[in-house]
Amino acid sequence: MSADFLQIGASGVKAYRAALATISENISNANTDGYTRRTIMLRESAASAATSPYIVPQANFGGAEIAGVGRQTDAYLDASTRMTGNLLGSANMRLRWMGDVETAINDTSLGVGQRLAEMFGSIQKLAANPSDGSLRTNVLYSLDQVTTAFQQSAEQLAEVSSGIADQAQTEVSLLNNAITSLANANEGLRRVLPNSSAEAQLLDARDAALDVISSKISVNVTFKDHGVAQVDYNGVSVVESVTPTSFSVSRNADGTLSFAHEGTAVANPGSGSMGGLFQSAATTNQRINSLNTLANQFANDLNGWHAQGLTDAGVAGGKLINLGAGGAATLGVALTDIAQLAVRSSDNTPNGNLLAINSIRGNGGVEQNWTALVAGHANLMSTTKAEQAAAETRDGQTRSARSNVSGVDLDVEAADLLRYQQAYQAAARVIQVARETVQSILQIF
Repeated sequence: MSADFLQIGASGVKAYRAALATISENISNANTDGYTRRTIMLRESAASAATSPYIVPQANFGGAEIAGVGRQTDAYLDASTRMTGNLLGSANMRLRWMGDVETAINDTSLGVGQRLAEMFGSIQKLAANPSDGSLRTNVLYSLDQVTTAFQQSAEQLAEVSSGIADQAQTEVSLLNNAITSLANANEGLRRVLPNSSAEAQLLDARDAALDVISSKISVNVTFKDHGVAQVDYNGVSVVESVTPTSFSVSRNADGTLSFAHEGTAVANPGSGSMGGLFQSAATTNQRINSLNTLANQFANDLNGWHAQGLTDAGVAGGKLINLGAGGAATLGVALTDIAQLAVRSSDNTPNGNLLAINSIRGNGGVEQNWTALVAGHANLMSTTKAEQAAAETRDGQTRSARSNVSGVDLDVEAADLLRYQQAYQAAARVIQVARETVQSILQIF
């Protein structure tokens, strides 16, 4: 009988020692990213330790044994977190780069819009006194300020486009690293002992890799035997068991991006941080094209207006604005001599052509089209901000729900620590009682 006590007590001590170690592991990793709370799984021992022929078999007990190490997870919450992380990744990227595009467009006092207003204002002032040399100089200066504003916006938009491409290379590198990490975790899961602490670590690594992959692109995840994850992208296998593949990104001549898998072109990602970058690159290209169109309109309108007038010498107005093949970045003032300003109209009215400047303003003019460009991007920014805020809220709620299941709560761990400590002490007491019983029996003889 005492032998039974000793065996049962020993099994309890062993089991609760493992439980205490599990709690210690949880507490130590309370702030470790990707760590999932561990629990020790206990079960009644199937084997009886009874050796006495006087013990009724129906009353045999074998104590407790360790069934394995469990992870506190919820497959639904894990999938939901991958989905919300994917949407948030896209929104974050678009918000960042569209903000940079807004800065590059520059609707401040130094931007194209304000400079255009100042230019038209200087021409109107000159119309009041067309022979004033300082006012003529101000007109040329204001023209130079407009072209400079166009150049600066073009250069900054080009930098944004280049930055998006560089960010895409960084993101695809992180994506490929996560794919390799997932394949390595799958390899380990095929070989590891089920319900072991090593398996729990590999499952954490698997889920961490899946979180990264899902935050970059939208994928379909399925789980096979031993917890091995298979990942597909638009019908293309990204990770097949333990075999990783890789993606690549290239920048097109217009600044947009192309996506390839193992060297073969595939559909561009529509969500995730990669999707956000692809959309940002396309939008930036649209803004560059719009700016170049405005620069072309500005040059044509100003040159056409100037050509219809006459200089003080009675010569038709020459080219006022230069525009090269590079678009807005090549915009410049062609005229440098204030005497060559065509201030007169064809009927030789001293300020006739200056008064005619209003013909290129108003509906369809550069100013109005600039305002439409700024307003259109502002609407996009407003929508993106609202989408990002909503995505951040949803992702935060989902991660909080998963943390309630999988995360480490130090209050819970402290309570369990006391509970298992008492159980450990009780099991140790059983061993002590068994020892004292054996000593008492031996003393009888």
